[in-house]
Parts: sequence; C-alpha cells; structure tokens
Amino acid sequence: MTDSFRILGFLLLLLAGIAPAHSAPDLRLATTTSTENSGLLNAILPLFEAKYDTKIRVVSVGSGKAMKLGENGDVDVVLVHSRADEEKFVAAGFGVNRRDVMYNDFIIVGPKSDPAGIRGSDVLTAFKKIASAGSGFVSRGDDSGTHKMEQSYWKAVGVEPAATPGYVSAGLGMGEVLMMAAEMQRYTLTDRATYAAYRAKTGLEILVSGDSKLFNPYGVIAVNPARHPGINHAGAMQFIEWLTSPEGQAAIVAFRVDGEQLFFPNPC
Repeated sequence: MTDSFRILGFLLLLLAGIAPAHSAPDLRLATTTSTENSGLLNAILPLFEAKYDTKIRVVSVGSGKAMKLGENGDVDVVLVHSRADEEKFVAAGFGVNRRDVMYNDFIIVGPKSDPAGIRGSDVLTAFKKIASAGSGFVSRGDDSGTHKMEQSYWKAVGVEPAATPGYVSAGLGMGEVLMMAAEMQRYTLTDRATYAAYRAKTGLEILVSGDSKLFNPYGVIAVNPARHPGINHAGAMQFIEWLTSPEGQAAIVAFRVDGEQLFFPNPC
C-alpha cells in the first residue's frame, strides 16, 4: 500500500470518528418561551441528548406560533401551554399522541407601589381594578398561551383591554415583557417560572397568586407524520416517552431557581 493510500485510509477513519454513523438525526422542538426563559430546557434537554445521542434544535415562540410551526411541518414536536388550542391542533389532524407533561401557575406581578391596589386579590378582581385605575398593563400580545389566558380574564370581567389606559400589546416573549413592565412600572401576567428567573433583574413583586383560575398546564404533542412524512416522528415519540417517563419527570422536579421548584410533574 502506498503512503497516499495509507493517508487516505487514516483520514476516512478520522472522519468516521468525528461523525459516527450511529448518531441519531436532529429533533426539532417548538416550545413556549417560558420553558426556555426560565432555564428549564437548558437543564433537562442535555440529559435526553446524551442518552439518545441526538441534538434538539429549539424554536422558542408563543404557544400559538409553536403549533403553527407544527401545522406547517417545520418542527417534529411541540411543547406548549394552551390546552384548548392543543385539543384543536390534534382534532384538526396536525398533531398526534398528546400527553400532559407538567404544570405551574400564572401570577400577576407589578411595581411594589401597587397603584391599582390589587395585592392579595383574586385574578378577576385584580383585572377589574387595573382597568378602573388605568395604571397600565403590558400584554404579551403574541398569541401565546399566556396571552390567551390574559384575554380570557379581560373577557370574563367585560373589559376591552385595548381601550384601557396604559395597556400595551408588546408582541414579545415573556422575559422581554417582564423587563418592559419593570421599566414602565406596570402590571403583567406571567408564568411563575419565568418570573423567578427574571425577579432580580426586574424588581417586580408578586401581587396576585394562588387563584385556581391561574392554573397553567403544559402538554407535548408529536406532529402528525401522515401530514408530513419527512418529519422525525420516531425522535418525537422518543422525546415524548422520555419526558413523561419517571426519568423525565424527575428531571423536571430537579430543576430549581434559587432553590424554588417551578414546574411540577403531570399529576395524572
């Protein structure tokens, strides 16, 4: 064998070592911003990637946009928190094998001065007071699960938010909205996990919490391979099985911010 053949053989072996043939294809995950802004994904996804020798490509957007990506076949699996929309997504044939994953809660946060006097109120009373006081509210305004929940509260109290003084529709993710609310000294609705990650940066305080209407469940759904044959359905189902398994649920429980548990495993 000539030296050139030996060198060629060495390079082929080297390349084989760099890109092993058994490596699984990438998995594309569309998810709500709260799972990324809170730090949860950074804590749990590496465990799955290491176990299954794969890479998860994350697209972090509002739940509505995440499901639209699934509808178009641009991702393989979605992790979202807008239950009514999730059920519609599956019923329309865009998703399959939906599973409950975890839950936490929404909270209303705002400046320490609490100009509308909502501290300790139930959620609907708080929204009425914010509207009456005209003290300002920063909305996600992005068709996310949080935005949909906020809209349901305004509807329940008979208020058109766009006509409320100081109401701002930001069209941004949760972390950005919290920063905006802090800068403007206004109220906002947030999931508890993202607030915990941004608490020190914003100085906003929890003013309303604990109301059963603030329950915030998360679901995971595989994109329907019958509609999009080219997606990584095997990887999506592997991820769903892992996330809802005792191992995945334990990883969710183990995630803390400043010692506080922020997501709780599927109660079912």
